[in-house]
Amino acid sequence: MRWTLPALLLSATFATAAPPTMQSASCLAFGPDGVLFVGDSQAGAVLAVKTGDTTPAGQGDVTVENLTEKLSKLYGTADVELADLKVNPTTGNLFLAVKVGKGKDQTAALAKLGRDGTLTKFEPTEATTCKLTNAKLGGQRPEAITCLGFAGGKLMVAGLSTEEFASTFRVIAYPLPAETKDGTGIQIFHAAHNGALETRAPIRTFVPYTAGGVNYVMASYTCTPLVRLNAADLQSGKNLKGVTIAELGNMNTPLDLIAYTKGGKEFLLMSNTRHGVLKIPADPVAAAEALTKPVPGGGTAGVPFEKVTQLEGVVQLDKLDADRAVVVVKTGTTLSVRTVPLP
Repeated sequence: MRWTLPALLLSATFATAAPPTMQSASCLAFGPDGVLFVGDSQAGAVLAVKTGDTTPAGQGDVTVENLTEKLSKLYGTADVELADLKVNPTTGNLFLAVKVGKGKDQTAALAKLGRDGTLTKFEPTEATTCKLTNAKLGGQRPEAITCLGFAGGKLMVAGLSTEEFASTFRVIAYPLPAETKDGTGIQIFHAAHNGALETRAPIRTFVPYTAGGVNYVMASYTCTPLVRLNAADLQSGKNLKGVTIAELGNMNTPLDLIAYTKGGKEFLLMSNTRHGVLKIPADPVAAAEALTKPVPGGGTAGVPFEKVTQLEGVVQLDKLDADRAVVVVKTGTTLSVRTVPLP
């Protein structure tokens, strides 16, 4: 499932390394050599942070029974919120994006969770910053950046822009430029919204995926369409209609999406706010026909899927290795980290 994207160099001026300044840390993704990409929605920018985390940290499970309490002690306040969690695939250590404080006093922070369960602050000293020049800023819930991914030497950024097709997918060459130009405007058929053609709903989570030698991006939106984007069509300054191949049920927001192989077959695994963790066979994904009719009343349609009933309360999900995933489970107001077999 490794693939390359078209070489979309969005700027000729490259960013220079400097101590990072973050207004927010809404989502994370890992690149090569332990580089951690941080989406800063408030600033409309992406940071490439050198973590120095390049030495494998063992094969053990990662378990933290009360992450909420540990974060509160680490930052000296009960007002701590986990925004995202990602596994460094090189080392197996976990990195966390954290919101500390409330309201105007809220700050962004990064933390590191080792394979042995040790939680520490991570305060980077060197990062490059790429400004998203037409990012949509402001409002109560900034959505300039909603999800990040890295494949084929390119950083992929989903979010909202100020363009007519506000839902925007950017493909940015790495090392990052100092700023980008336009990304690709995305339109989708939303079966649960009376068959509306939407251009303003942001992608909530996505994963790169290859089938039949063709590179795709599998993306999901609130309420919950699953959409196939052909990577070759993700061209700067162009608009693209995604192919909606499933409706997974409304009144729901997807949280994380990963791809994996088990028993010689490939699957997608998605965590959600309302529908739990869903397992989707990947074989039908490339050939699935587009949905063209509304799906009323919270119904489902398109490619098949099943609910993983043994995984409840999952608010963060990432692949740990070929056989295991790391999940953050919420019980009441308490978060815990667990390592689970890929289903």
